[in-house]
Amino acid sequence: MLRLDFSADDLNLSEARDKTWRSSVSGVQDKVQLQRVRGGFEVVESGGDFILKPVPRHTSADLASDIPVNEDLTMSVAKRVFGIRTAEHELVEMKDGEPAYLTKRFDRRDGRAVPQEDFCQLAGRSQETHGLNYKYDSSYEDLAGLMRRFCPAHAVENPKVFAVILFNYVFGNGDAHLKNFSLFRSEQGDYILTPAYDLLNTAVHFPNEPSATGLEFFADGHHTAAYEKLGFYSSADFIELGAHFGVPAEDVRAMITSYGTRRKTVEAMVESSRLSAEAKTRYLAKYNDRLRAIAQ
Repeated sequence: MLRLDFSADDLNLSEARDKTWRSSVSGVQDKVQLQRVRGGFEVVESGGDFILKPVPRHTSADLASDIPVNEDLTMSVAKRVFGIRTAEHELVEMKDGEPAYLTKRFDRRDGRAVPQEDFCQLAGRSQETHGLNYKYDSSYEDLAGLMRRFCPAHAVENPKVFAVILFNYVFGNGDAHLKNFSLFRSEQGDYILTPAYDLLNTAVHFPNEPSATGLEFFADGHHTAAYEKLGFYSSADFIELGAHFGVPAEDVRAMITSYGTRRKTVEAMVESSRLSAEAKTRYLAKYNDRLRAIAQ
């Protein structure tokens, strides 16, 4: 495992936090830009090719020391088990042995910024225009509409967005808001979905978080009959949502089935991870609960 030659205390991290009506992991995480130098890394104010997320300080999140491991694990599961394209990342150690999450920025290429916009920007939503909860007051149905509007290759890219939404639900990511989806310009000049980022099981750290996914599924407060009956999202919700993303019902069912058939692989990855015993228990409890939900 890569070991950095500085600790979190050396970084002089800010105590400022994202203020919304809800608690979220992204709102408590510190992010530091790094650049490679002489075989190592140094902190830079801007223009860094890497982002470091150490264990958060000054947070009310449960099991905060597990957050970097949680993110590295969940990103790895997404890529290795479910074939989701993710940002390059790895788990590293600070000088004092504390874990940290390191990711390579995909919005920079060959030392230059790559044009990129998240879906808050595409929708023209900001704290100034839409209030503190501008990232959350929307729906995945709205996101599908924005994809059709701003992504010429939406027929190819929309199923990838849907796959990430399903993954986030199964893995207890209650903070998958509009800013956690982005388009960027590919090397061929097309605007396509960026690699997935900020994937982690937030339920481990915020057991009472107010949302199952971060956004409502459907616009205008709509719910399926299944949701009204069960009180949670099930296969019927994903089949209806899949239609908005151009994903046929049979493909949605096949994706749902794959989560059950790969259960033992996921459990083995969690058990062999560096999560604490309590974090492993919470992680797998949420995962297995969501497997039962989508099976209905």
